[in-house]
Amino acid sequence: MRKKSFIFLYSLFIFNFADAQLKEDFNDGDFFKNPAWTGDSGDFTINTLLQLQSNNTTDGSSFYLSSVNETATNAQWEFWIRLAFNPSSANYVDAYLTASFPNLTSVNTTGYFVRIGNTEDEISLYRKNAGGTNTKIIDGENGILNHSNNSLKIKVVRNPLNEWTLYRDITGTGNNYLPEGTAMDSTYTSSAYFGFLVKQSTSAFFQKHFFDEIVINDLVPDTTAPHIQSAAVISHSQLDILFDEEVENESSKLFSNYFVNSGLGMPSVLKADSINPRLIHLSFDKSFTNGFEYTLIVNGVKDLFGNGMVNEKIAFAFFAPQMYDIIIDEIFPDPIPQIQLPLFKFLELKNLSTFPVNLKDWKIIDGSSTAMLPSYDLKADSFVIVCASSSASYFLPYGPTIGVANFPFMNITGATIVLKSSENKTIHAVQYDLNSYKNELKKAGGWSLEMIDSKNPCAGALNWKASMDASGGTPGRKNSIDGMIKDETAPKLLRAFVSHNTNISLVFDKSLDSAQAASLNSYTFDKNVTVKNISVSPPFFKEINITVEKPLDTGIVYHVTAQNIADCVGNLIGTKNSAKFGLPQNADPTDLVVNEILFNPLPTGADYVELYNRSKKIIDLKRIFIGNRNSSNVISNIQQVAAESILLFPEEFIVLTTDAEAVKSQYISTNPDAFLQMNHFPSYSNTNGNVIVLNEQGSILDEVNYSEKWHFPLIKNVQGVSLERVDYDAPSLQSNFHSAATSVGYGTPGYKNSQYQLAEEIVAGITVVPGIFSPDNDGVDDFVSINYSFPAAGYVANISVFDASGRPVRYLQKNSLSGLKGSYRWDGLDDKSQKLPQGIYIIYSEIFNTEGKKKAFKNTVVLGRRFS
Repeated sequence: MRKKSFIFLYSLFIFNFADAQLKEDFNDGDFFKNPAWTGDSGDFTINTLLQLQSNNTTDGSSFYLSSVNETATNAQWEFWIRLAFNPSSANYVDAYLTASFPNLTSVNTTGYFVRIGNTEDEISLYRKNAGGTNTKIIDGENGILNHSNNSLKIKVVRNPLNEWTLYRDITGTGNNYLPEGTAMDSTYTSSAYFGFLVKQSTSAFFQKHFFDEIVINDLVPDTTAPHIQSAAVISHSQLDILFDEEVENESSKLFSNYFVNSGLGMPSVLKADSINPRLIHLSFDKSFTNGFEYTLIVNGVKDLFGNGMVNEKIAFAFFAPQMYDIIIDEIFPDPIPQIQLPLFKFLELKNLSTFPVNLKDWKIIDGSSTAMLPSYDLKADSFVIVCASSSASYFLPYGPTIGVANFPFMNITGATIVLKSSENKTIHAVQYDLNSYKNELKKAGGWSLEMIDSKNPCAGALNWKASMDASGGTPGRKNSIDGMIKDETAPKLLRAFVSHNTNISLVFDKSLDSAQAASLNSYTFDKNVTVKNISVSPPFFKEINITVEKPLDTGIVYHVTAQNIADCVGNLIGTKNSAKFGLPQNADPTDLVVNEILFNPLPTGADYVELYNRSKKIIDLKRIFIGNRNSSNVISNIQQVAAESILLFPEEFIVLTTDAEAVKSQYISTNPDAFLQMNHFPSYSNTNGNVIVLNEQGSILDEVNYSEKWHFPLIKNVQGVSLERVDYDAPSLQSNFHSAATSVGYGTPGYKNSQYQLAEEIVAGITVVPGIFSPDNDGVDDFVSINYSFPAAGYVANISVFDASGRPVRYLQKNSLSGLKGSYRWDGLDDKSQKLPQGIYIIYSEIFNTEGKKKAFKNTVVLGRRFS
């Protein structure tokens, strides 16, 4: 509820300000100077966004920072704060506007503070009294902070009469302040410090307090009239006027003070907002013309101190509706076999807005096919079925139906359908495939696809499922699977690429808030890259196109960080969303080489080919192709590696496969981002074949004519064993490939090969650490590591453990193909998994290769046991 406000007539003063008495934005990355902050400095840090952030990780903590500030009366305090949690009585922030001492936790400190949080999720003003008691003097609106993420601007004004006014802006911009209340208090009229006191309970609240943009000013006399801050079109005949300050009641309610050109004239209804004293609601008898720009003239409206406006103008236009006001919430691409619905395709539109929308000249686009909708008023919160003109009569019994010519084909296996307004603005888009049904039986046909949560229309594939209605679908009515999808996943920057030396594209994993995504403040570039223009690509608003002022340089790797961007439901992007980019160059022979091949996968696995960029170039995988040779030795089965631009940087790996998840599940995956799933893959025989890499000109970059005979001869079953390149710079011949080591699970997709030959010679050796171990599962020396390094690939190891009497007690490895470097473990158990007694044991290792080279090693280790 709105708190009672008391207005005092002090005509010489209002909210204008002199030079700042304290100004801090932390842009210098330092809070120890300019100005200096004191207190629990170890509990705060400056983050990568140059904000002050809490850094205390102790349960039940109170910690603070304060800075010198002697401004106490006739002043304004303003600051930005973000609480990345829902506050409570044990988790809040006290922002001290005035404080008598630097220690904000001391009972002897007196002054005034704003509490952000507490039990009622409110923003309130308190007085801290001598002895440590607190008195609430402005009680803020309850529940305003009842969110998991709160970004705010707080403003407090104290005028010469000691009247306090507390404002809050929950947008965090400082452009939408609303008053929390007003009160008189003159108990303390001096100050020594300003600061923040943080109260937190558990780890769920650690490092989730952020502060910035602190400004403290003196008040100065005012002679400025109010100005129009914005004119917002609410509906086809309603306009909201927001002033930059509170306006006087009588003059703001005079109809004659408002006039709109082009025949609209004065408003027919005029209302002051019940909460925001800067907001006036206007309604007109005539509807606004769609797409037409009007001019509003405001004259004679005064602020609280008698400063009147003189013919101030502002332009506005009616553009309706906005994105997601109308959505596609059901599609029926495959009516066969028939369940109960007519044997014709349809889609359903739903109006989520609060007013009717005429669909005249709206478009439904499916690939190159476009259907134009006729005039039809789709009422608020209602449905309409859209189908081919020839099948409209079959759907009329189900509800309002529009038949159109050139109805979208709606491919059975999948398509993208886009809905555009008469102004050609993308309102909604749906991308579906057979996986969208989430039901193996129903994806065969006869069932519609329904949207689960229409209030979250940008959730993508997660938001679609096969109908559960007995008829097969719900045309013209509420979906059978209607529900809620809880989406708290932040958007992620997947990659960046360059299409031209001044054009950069960023690709995200989710639909973004298009306004935030198009903001210059949402991106930080290195190497003096200056942004000229930003646009967001429809229909899914996942790709951002950025034009820069100066052309990018060839051979330079740039970096971009995305920040302050939310997805379409408000989840804010994390702080570590960065990507590399640079100008791609044409790949020449040997720039890109085949580094690893799995051509005989495990039964549930998939072939993969790993490429390595051994050049200094940035290579666009969209320009790269792989293939094989047919029985006539002609290059065939050529497949484009990536349909979209994906950059491969120098010394990076990329793993190509048709089933990335299967490969990741069967092999150690230290670099999951190095996998690229292809829809189609050349066939590679289990016995022999050719892996060919080509550029877009058809030139061969690398070719490996592999054979299963290249595998290490002592491996009895080569299924699931990859061939690894030994040396990036050596030719693609049998001598430069070797079976992946046993110790890595016979494959290293996405990272350095187990058989990679180091430039320097590796001296053969085996070491055992620690010398004494105690396998009692206490987390300290519970096992012994047997570390090896061999001079070349292809060594086989046999490792046994003997007791002090020379009796074998454990065979650790038998004919194990080893890499150049690696390790094995012994846990102190015998071959029957029984505990061995404490004592001295000998680890005996034999290594040999197919060239007849052998060597043996003896290492001693002590096994200890804890006395019970």
